[in-house]
Amino acid sequence: MKMKGIVFAAVVLVLFALCGRMSVLGQSGALPAPGFHHLHLNSVNPDKAIDFYAKEFPTTSKSTWGGLPALKSPNNVLLLFSKVDQPPATQPQTAVWHFGWHVTNERQAMARMRADGVTLLPLYATEEGGTVNINSDTWPGTGGVLGLTRAQIEEAKKNNVKPQGGAGFAYIRGPDDAMIEVQGDMPAERFNHVHMYQEDPFCAQLWYQKHLNAPMPQGRRGGAAAEPRTEANCKAPRTPDKTWPALEVGGMYRAPAAGVTFGDVAMNWYINQYDRPLVATRGHLADHIALSVADLDAWVAKLRGEGVKFLEQPYKLGETRAVMVEGPSKEALELVEAK
Repeated sequence: MKMKGIVFAAVVLVLFALCGRMSVLGQSGALPAPGFHHLHLNSVNPDKAIDFYAKEFPTTSKSTWGGLPALKSPNNVLLLFSKVDQPPATQPQTAVWHFGWHVTNERQAMARMRADGVTLLPLYATEEGGTVNINSDTWPGTGGVLGLTRAQIEEAKKNNVKPQGGAGFAYIRGPDDAMIEVQGDMPAERFNHVHMYQEDPFCAQLWYQKHLNAPMPQGRRGGAAAEPRTEANCKAPRTPDKTWPALEVGGMYRAPAAGVTFGDVAMNWYINQYDRPLVATRGHLADHIALSVADLDAWVAKLRGEGVKFLEQPYKLGETRAVMVEGPSKEALELVEAK
């Protein structure tokens, strides 16, 4: 009888633990939002690429993680590299547009990079031409949008609006044809964001909130929704007017726009700029984005239960485990267990 009591008690404890786990998985807020772990890049020469980043962003350092070469930012975010034999694809366009750093003094940083022979990308001020390297050297945006339409540019000219100067955003060309944003003046130099495109920005934001428990961002950039968005009304068309400054002489669409943040790294996005769908990220320059979670099994159960597409089932990654799923615009998202 004593043995039966022990067995019964053990069964009760197991059932209690299972019920507790099921309860946790059934509550969308029970699993804390992931942190930002790394951006995984393909490179023909990872060591040379890492040397470039470490030189141009001096607070970063060469490292390794999971047996792969890495660049470590002071906020413990990594760029992780896989060596490839051919230059990684940058076209057709994927959901990852570019990635970027905060710098403490943008003007000094850009001058130093220019002296180092780094390619500074031009920002077109209008569709007629005329370029700047830092957006603050042309007319400032308005209404929370980082650019002006044709009509707004004409109004700025008419009113003799002057550039604000000082800090802003700029772009450089990095190893493997990477596009890197340099943004200042900020309190500290660090890896800061992955800038993306999405087919439906508001729907993508809902997807990240539902499936990855991403917190609502403090503010939205570029055409924020005037009403709360749900799955019933999250699809919003591109605004008809392009804006400048832009990396393309023809301008860019900056609305609708949305995004999420994991840890201190922002994942902001604009609507797909093109009339063709975005393609999958795997095999491209920016292969995938990795987020850190404490309990991989719990996340796998949650995502499976919600019908999220799995690209790779749980696998060993260095000294830990990971799984890979697909985001709303075919971006590969790796969940790395970090206890």
